Amino acid sequence: MNYSDLSSKNASELQALLKEKKTELFTLKIKQKMMQLTNTTELRVTKKTIARINTALAAL
Repeated sequence: MNYSDLSSKNASELQALLKEKKTELFTLKIKQKMMQLTNTTELRVTKKTIARINTALAAL
C-alpha cells in the first residue's frame, strides 16, 4: 500500500485500517513464535504499512 493510496482517505477510514493492520501484525507475531509463519517478510511489510498509515494520520 502506497502513501498516495492513503492520502485520499479520511481520518475514520485510516483509523479502521490501522486497527486492522495492527491485529494482522499481532497474529503474524503469534504465528512466528509458534513456528507457523513461513514468509517472514510479511512482518516487515505490515510494519511499514502501519508506519505509512500513522504518517498519513499525522498529515491530516
